[in-house]
Amino acid sequence: MARPLRIEFPGAIYHVAARGNARPAIFRDDADRDLFLDALGEVVARFGWLYHARCLMGKHYHLLIETPQAICRRPGLN
Repeated sequence: MARPLRIEFPGAIYHVAARGNARPAIFRDDADRDLFLDALGEVVARFGWLYHARCLMGKHYHLLIETPQAICRRPGLN
C-alpha cells in the first residue's frame, strides 16, 4: 500500500528521517558526516529551504526543514 501524498504548501515544516536498509551504519566516520552535511547545504541553497535542526546518528538521521515555496511545484522540477 502506498503512503498518502505529502501535503505541500509554502512555509511547510517537514521532519525528514532516513536510515539504511536492514539498519546498518550510514556514516563511516566524521569525514563521512561532513560530506553529508556539505551535500545537504548544497540542496538547501539550491531549493531555498530553511534548515532548522539536524540529528545525525550512526544508523539514521533526522532533519527539520522549512520550505518557503511548495517543493514539487517549483518551476523546472516536474
